Amino acid sequence: MLWCHYRREVQQLMGRKTRDTPRDLISERTRLAIISALAVNPSLSFSELKHLLDVTDGNLSVHARKLEDAKLIQCKKSIANRMSRTVYRITRSGRAALEDYLNDMEELIHSIRGKNK
Repeated sequence: MLWCHYRREVQQLMGRKTRDTPRDLISERTRLAIISALAVNPSLSFSELKHLLDVTDGNLSVHARKLEDAKLIQCKKSIANRMSRTVYRITRSGRAALEDYLNDMEELIHSIRGKNK
């Protein structure tokens, strides 16, 4: 099952259309960082995520929107003192997708280490 990690890249090289599965979505570095940060915090504001991950506003917005559209994270917007505030939380399906991703990576690591011994 190790080849499945590279399935999306192979399909793109072959000119096939790929799907944005939860696994595919969170394997991108910035999205993995977002969902990982939310997995260990009850919630994080846009500003907190931006500073924690050291990304630009635009980069964070685009990646957070992809995760939100896939229902992996939840976004709540509010206005207080004439300032907007955006807060993110991981969803159950987001936590499950992260757990699946981590299990795949553990399997890959064990497989590689097992072959090198």
